[in-house]
Amino acid sequence: MGESSRRQLPPQIKRVELASRSGGRPVVRYQLTVDVGVVDGKRKQLRKRYPTEKAAREALDQIRGDVARGTYVHPTKTTVAQACDDWLASKHRLKPSTLHGHRVSLGPVFAVLGDIEVQKLTKRHVDDLVIALRAGGLKSPTGKDRKPWTPRSVNYMLGLLTAVLEDQMKQGQVVRNVAALVDRIPSDPKPPKTLEPHEVERVLVHIRDDRYGIAWHLALAGLRRGEIAGLRWEDIDLDAGTLTVARNRLRFGDQVIEGTPKSRSGGRTLPLPEHLAAALRGARAIQAADRLALGAAYDPSGYVIVDEAGQPLSPHALTSRWSRMLKAAGVRPVRLHDARHTCGTLMHLQNVPIALIAAWLGHASSAFTMATYVHSQPAAMAEAAQSFGRIVNVRP
Repeated sequence: MGESSRRQLPPQIKRVELASRSGGRPVVRYQLTVDVGVVDGKRKQLRKRYPTEKAAREALDQIRGDVARGTYVHPTKTTVAQACDDWLASKHRLKPSTLHGHRVSLGPVFAVLGDIEVQKLTKRHVDDLVIALRAGGLKSPTGKDRKPWTPRSVNYMLGLLTAVLEDQMKQGQVVRNVAALVDRIPSDPKPPKTLEPHEVERVLVHIRDDRYGIAWHLALAGLRRGEIAGLRWEDIDLDAGTLTVARNRLRFGDQVIEGTPKSRSGGRTLPLPEHLAAALRGARAIQAADRLALGAAYDPSGYVIVDEAGQPLSPHALTSRWSRMLKAAGVRPVRLHDARHTCGTLMHLQNVPIALIAAWLGHASSAFTMATYVHSQPAAMAEAAQSFGRIVNVRP
């Protein structure tokens, strides 16, 4: 009787006999049916067959322990790609430009890890992806070889993948976040290039007769590329002397999408300095002449930055024209966004309070402005050294 009690199966395990494919003796299996609690808001049971009673009992003990500890994950065939898609879909409140950026950054995850079941994803999988991205050569969606990724880009991708797997953990799909275990790459951030005052003067002289000179004035006044591309004449009040940043125009692939400014602080109304007001009047005069010359063929789009036919320039077109302008002006190449850095730095060197610089640039945080957009230039450093020398050389 004691032997019979020891061999009695628990209620969760049932001995079943299955017909043999070869027509021989039935195949014995042990079917485990166990309550695993609430998964995705629904009461779930796990049902699985094992070849031996011992294997079924061990699985039962393991599942009971995991459920009691709160570490049980229900088997799922969800892939990494599906998990990423689900996470992106849950971020519908984000701006389209931000979602697009997330999807682009997760591109290598979709391409390399996408077919792996999320429960089978390992730290080694993610480590190998990081190594491949740093080395370069992975294929892009267009079939071209990717250039080596910078530490910043890799770490940003890891942050997004960590958020995806964190969401999977909350849903009870995975027991641990393997992306969070991957070491981030130390970076040595280099301050962005900024134009020296004499370079700004050279640019201003060169663009006096430039059709798109107003774009470069706006860039040096601290506007973002998308804000420049999205600026309309209705946002300009020359009588009141104000410019309102009300929209952001960005390009995704072959499409140009217009939306709200980058952040809540990005929407702002700025007083127009006289030189910028004069540049705007000049741009309006150029457009009036174009409209007169083309007649009905002219497109009255209402944008400030347009070509000869009135069509607004795309953000990418601004970038390429900026590079060509600098080369023609004999000024070293810097990014269009570096004109914004130049604005913040020059205002800082003119002793404008950092809070006002942050408001002008459309930042919510003065600390962010100081850390990211305000940089010491060689001329300013030289002046600082001379000032220090004047102090220590004072005689009683």
